[in-house]
Amino acid sequence: QVQLVESGGGTVQTGGSLRLSCAASGRAFSDYAMGWFRQAPGKEREFVAAINHAGWNSAYADSVKGRFTISRDNAKNTVNLQMNSLKPEDTAVYYCAADRDYGPSITLAISIDFWGQGTQVTVSS
Repeated sequence: QVQLVESGGGTVQTGGSLRLSCAASGRAFSDYAMGWFRQAPGKEREFVAAINHAGWNSAYADSVKGRFTISRDNAKNTVNLQMNSLKPEDTAVYYCAADRDYGPSITLAISIDFWGQGTQVTVSS
């Protein structure tokens, strides 16, 4: 079991920045690839970004490439999502995710092993 707790959400104006953090506890953090998903009202949960176990490989949704950066610190059991140049369409609940495998399946919500409780991000126009 892995417990994930997100923090750092809030309200920001268009063009602003936020940094989300996810603290993990339980099984060895480095056993898991980590990711971020988001879910807007009335929409399905969608992939945002992922990072492999050691932190040297990452992937992003096209909608956030060049604006968001995912990173992890295996010594502190944390994964972060730096979000810059935020847009109103980035408004959603953001979820931290853990998956034993780093591959195409980490972009699929149905394949994720563990989820955090989510943190709200609101971007005002």
